[in-house]
Amino acid sequence: MTDPTAAALTGVVPVLPTPFTEDEEVDRRSFAALADHVMGLGVPAVMFPGFASEYYKLDDAERLLLSRDLVTAARAHPGVTVIASVTAHATSVAVRQARAYLDLGAGALNVLPPHFPAPSADHVREHLHTLLAAVAPAPVLLQYAPEDAATRLTPAVIGELAAEHPNLVAVKVEARPPGQFIADLRAAEPAVACLAGSGGLFLLEALRAGACGVQPGSSFVELYLAVWRAWSGGDERAAARRFAGLLPHLVGWATTQEPMVAVEKVIAWRRGLIATPVCRRPHRALSPVAAASVERFLAEFADELSLPHPVRSAR
Repeated sequence: MTDPTAAALTGVVPVLPTPFTEDEEVDRRSFAALADHVMGLGVPAVMFPGFASEYYKLDDAERLLLSRDLVTAARAHPGVTVIASVTAHATSVAVRQARAYLDLGAGALNVLPPHFPAPSADHVREHLHTLLAAVAPAPVLLQYAPEDAATRLTPAVIGELAAEHPNLVAVKVEARPPGQFIADLRAAEPAVACLAGSGGLFLLEALRAGACGVQPGSSFVELYLAVWRAWSGGDERAAARRFAGLLPHLVGWATTQEPMVAVEKVIAWRRGLIATPVCRRPHRALSPVAAASVERFLAEFADELSLPHPVRSAR
């Protein structure tokens, strides 16, 4: 098992969104600008395409095109690992998708287990075994998201996978709450490294249970970095204070994927990080309550999140 403190999976590892133009075409210029901004903040790795990227609204060509753009952008940021997310449900397709990302230059893979149409536990384990073996020795991060992708895996099953496949280097835990699940994975033999998911909603609980970092969205990475730097510097009280300011907003936003994606895009747009806040249809628009919450958030964290120059939309 890879050391759970491996640099690429320690700290804040953001998931990049997919910016769109007003007519819902992929906006590569905004994507490149946002990727450059996020990687320039000093994160160890970035991931694409995940739930926060609206991966389920992208075709195969778009996923590969933007992944290639991300690998290219990362060359200007030595030490930043590109994690490509494998989301295909069919095992053979997932293997091809994973190899294509590695061929592009991705440094690691994220794997979302198949969940449609409700595969059996045996089939999910077989899928993961096959994929891990097919891409070895490439490092793999397993995404466990039982709320958003209704596939259930136990810490014991994940531990068995990690013992058999050393390239399973970590798990993104999006169980709610995640503390006991993370503690069980950390107690496995060998211990399994964990990242907190769910937009960082349970970040302090996850860190206290042994998580080595968090994988949030990309529109306010600076705030997660402030929490992480306090925590990793040994000042838990400062980390808790920093997180206490962020938590009330996350509680209102990090309920289901679509509202959180919409919030993240509005914030990134208001900061000038992307040219539009457009989500591809069908999507769930921000409620008036959520929109007002975004305004309070931007006012509260204006000094930490200001960015003076917006980017122009381009396909």
